[in-house]
Order: sequence, then structure tokens, then C-alpha cells
Amino acid sequence: MSRLSLQSSPVAAASAFVLLAVLWGGSFVAIEVGLAYFPPLLFAGIRYLLAGVAVLAYAAVVADGWIPTTRREVSSVVVTAVFVIAIYHGFLYVGEQYVPGAIAAVIVSLSPVLTAAVAAVVLPNERVGPVEVGGFLLGIVGVSVVANPSADALVSTQTLGILLVFCSAVAFAVGAVLLRPLRTDFPVVALQGWGMTLGAVLLFAGAGALGESPGDVSVTPTAIVSLAYLSVLSGVLAFLIYFALLDAVGPTQLHLVGYAEPVTAALASWLVLGHLIEGDALVGFAAILAGFLVLERHSVRRMLVNRGRTA
Repeated sequence: MSRLSLQSSPVAAASAFVLLAVLWGGSFVAIEVGLAYFPPLLFAGIRYLLAGVAVLAYAAVVADGWIPTTRREVSSVVVTAVFVIAIYHGFLYVGEQYVPGAIAAVIVSLSPVLTAAVAAVVLPNERVGPVEVGGFLLGIVGVSVVANPSADALVSTQTLGILLVFCSAVAFAVGAVLLRPLRTDFPVVALQGWGMTLGAVLLFAGAGALGESPGDVSVTPTAIVSLAYLSVLSGVLAFLIYFALLDAVGPTQLHLVGYAEPVTAALASWLVLGHLIEGDALVGFAAILAGFLVLERHSVRRMLVNRGRTA
């Protein structure tokens, strides 16, 4: 799936986008299923060790200069490993012990909103105005609707899970913003491969600190299928599709995949587990999407104008 083929074929690009949303949306349900057989941090570490080694091997074949050599390249790998892989997935996997995967996907869809908000605060060239604040607040309202913070719910395990998953979205946003000033010509596929591998090591360290042990793993056909899905399909294949789409359509359009993931996660949860997402989650998701469109209104407008010119 090359950059040229996706750029020259809108149908191929749209198909790749849908496939990416399906693979990443299904990963939330695969995590929920696998947590019955794996301790959370160990589960995430195994997944990203397998995926990271495979992506690194691919980078060694297709990318020039796939080994980081400069301070900025090493720094970008460290930021990716710490925030985008280790902390993000650590909180996500622990949180999914208490909240369904479909709900976790809705909360994680807040990441682009949080990224824009963090960038507006941290980066000097990002403007913060009433509209930006309003977009951020819309996203927070969406999470609050999903959490449904009644007096009884505040002490529930599901609320704990939502808070943990929210922390994972914050970690991803912080990592995404910290990576912006570190951009170089270092290949994205190599960055992700090194980040996954180092992030897996950090997750294993966290698992050891929490007393997780390989002896706690229950090796069953379901456990193997879950891990294989997360490592091979949602890990290696999905990231290769992501790299191709990033070149073909750019980051703004690709951010929209985060809003297709909750839909595919809800469908997968219904098909695999028989769970139906509740109305509150749908309303919350709509508010989060509205917040993103407000914050990224200029980029979305440019994207629509450019698409209209090429149609």
C-alpha cells in the first residue's frame, strides 16, 4: 500500500481509512477480551514488543537512516515511548479492567481535542481564544456525559475506569504536542518501531513494579487470538496503513479516524460480546466530535476546500 497508490486513488484511500478504523476500533474490544487472561501492563508490553520488533524490521528494509543518531531523533523516540506507548497504553489497559472497550474508545476519541488544547497552552505559536476554550469545554462535557457523575457513580469502578482512560488520552495528547518541535526527517515508521520497542520495555518495568508476573497469564485459544489481533492486525498492519495514509491525506484528515473508532468499537462489542452502547455515551461522543470540529475548524475548512477543488 504505497503513498502513490493511495494518492492516485480516492477509493483506495477511503478503503484504507475504513480498514484502519475497523482495526483500531476493534482493538478496544480485543483488549477487553484479553484482560481476562493477561495482567494489564504485561499484556500491553507483550503486544508492543511483538509489534515493535516487526515494525522495526520493516523500517530497516524500507527506510533510510532508520537508526536514531541525533539528539532530536533520540528525544522523539523517548517521547513516543514514554507518552504515546507506555503511559497511554498503561492507563488504557488498566482502565479497561473497569470500563467496556466501546466506552474506552469514546473517551480516547477526546485525544485530538486534548492535543489541540495542550498545544494552545504549551506552544507559543498556538492561539487561545474564546472559541478554542469553547471547543475544549465541549469535549470535557462529552466525557462528563459518558461518566454520568452522580453521587453513586462517583465511587463506582466504572468511574475509576473512565478516569484512568481519560488519563491515557491526556498522556497521548502531551506526547503528540511534545513531538511537534522535535520533527525531523527521521522516518515515521522507524520512530514508531523504536517507540513501540522501548515503550514495551517501560511497560514491562511497570508490570514488575506492580507485581505482575508471567505466571499470571492464562494461555488459552482466546488469549492467543486477542494478542495476535492486537500485535499483528491492530499493531503492525494498522500502523503500516496509518503511515501510508499519513503521506496520502495528511494529519488533519487522519485525525478523523479517531471518530470512526468508537463506531467500529461499538459494533465489535455488540458482535463479539453482545454489549450495546448506551444513549449517554452516544451523546457524549457527539459533544467530543463537536469540540474537535470547533478546535480544528480552520484545518477542516481547508481540507474541505481542497477536496472540492480536486473533485
